[in-house]
Amino acid sequence: MRAECFGQSRPQDGRQQTLNQDAFVIGRSPVPWMALCDGAGNAQSVGKRALGLLELRIAEASLGQLLSDESWMRWVKGLDSALLGGPEATLVAAAVVGEQLVGVCAGDSRVYLVPFDGSLRLLTGSASKARLGSGETAPSVFRETLAPRDVLLLLSDGAWTPLASAGIERAVRSTLMRPFADLPSAVLDAASQRGRADDMTAVALRLVRS
Repeated sequence: MRAECFGQSRPQDGRQQTLNQDAFVIGRSPVPWMALCDGAGNAQSVGKRALGLLELRIAEASLGQLLSDESWMRWVKGLDSALLGGPEATLVAAAVVGEQLVGVCAGDSRVYLVPFDGSLRLLTGSASKARLGSGETAPSVFRETLAPRDVLLLLSDGAWTPLASAGIERAVRSTLMRPFADLPSAVLDAASQRGRADDMTAVALRLVRS
């Protein structure tokens, strides 16, 4: 199996891309992984800083650590402490080890699973609303076994709020006959139909047979 992963971010209407408070990263080592941050307030750099710190942790991690709830909880708690006193940010992150997905959420950004043969499911429903930098983050770890062509979708609140579950699933399924790289754009296009009241980001991953 190999992982395909693509993302896109768009700023709020009237805001320059350089002032976009969302940030995302896609990594390939030691395993495929991705993460999204949404900064609160005047927070153009906090998301990038948080993702940079997380990238260092993941780069140094063993496969056992990447599959461990305790590791993800420790990394997020460390980010919470590192950002204390400055702008806050949400975080969703996930890694794929073989067919096993493990990830973590802090704040109101969300992770959805759209099975190739099944209905959309929210994986982060019990996530704490406390953001990184609050000193009160209580991250939630989630796990799944991915089947080929299942779609994992990370969304900031600017992307998921306008669509709700039914709209997200329609946007994903509308791209099934198109290149997978088009999926994040399709989701953001759907979310933007009434304008962009907030920065919005979508990152998508799926496994395909080599």
